[in-house]
Amino acid sequence: MLDLSLRKYLETVDLHNLLRELGAQDIDLTVKEIKHFTEKEAEKRDKIVPSYFGSDGVKRIVDAIVTSLTSPPKLRTDAQVLDMGAGSGYFTTRVAHKLKKLLPKASFYAMDATPAMLSVLAKKRGGILPFFGIAENITGSIRNANKYTQIPTQFDAVFSTLMLHHCPDINKVFQSLRKVLKSSGKAAIIDLCTHDFTEFRREMGDVHLGFDPEEIRKAAEKAFTEVSVKKIPGICCKSSGRSAQLFTATMK
Repeated sequence: MLDLSLRKYLETVDLHNLLRELGAQDIDLTVKEIKHFTEKEAEKRDKIVPSYFGSDGVKRIVDAIVTSLTSPPKLRTDAQVLDMGAGSGYFTTRVAHKLKKLLPKASFYAMDATPAMLSVLAKKRGGILPFFGIAENITGSIRNANKYTQIPTQFDAVFSTLMLHHCPDINKVFQSLRKVLKSSGKAAIIDLCTHDFTEFRREMGDVHLGFDPEEIRKAAEKAFTEVSVKKIPGICCKSSGRSAQLFTATMK
């Protein structure tokens, strides 16, 4: 059962005003994306994701995130972990399940710009606290969310899966991400490599047609001292016969 205060928070978000307050670069584009995910994906997202990757692909993505977050320096057993752009929580719940076996006292939070997605996540069991926000201004998003709930201002670890290509300004995303990580914190991002499927803008609400790993490395190095970006061999995002390779970026 969805907590009434949380349900009210998610149902009463004034998107235009809040996006303006958070300094969203292109409010109309962001609202258009939110509408796309609300109408076409929110209730079906948990079926759509495995259709892209298959069960083995999903497992490898989850394992890649967990491996990145558990690499040295070691996370505390009571680590606070954020999924940036969590959507319906398909990957959030799976990563949290695996991490809790290693970090039994860890707490998990999920941020997304689509309230309908967060409502789906909030109905799942797993103790993951969702809140509305944009990746370009996580600090401001937390400040707003804390009028209704209780979110940490900094995290031991942040991860993101297939969200970055929906963000208008990736440089702001990396700067925003650095601000909410503790000094010893780490981050892991998995997203699409560059592809030529321009129709993804219309069909999937994509802003970027993937990224060149070198582009991601340069953007991340403006905010982080340690950056590693690698293609993930043998796994692609597949849709209607079209296939885009993935990369993983780790930052400390």
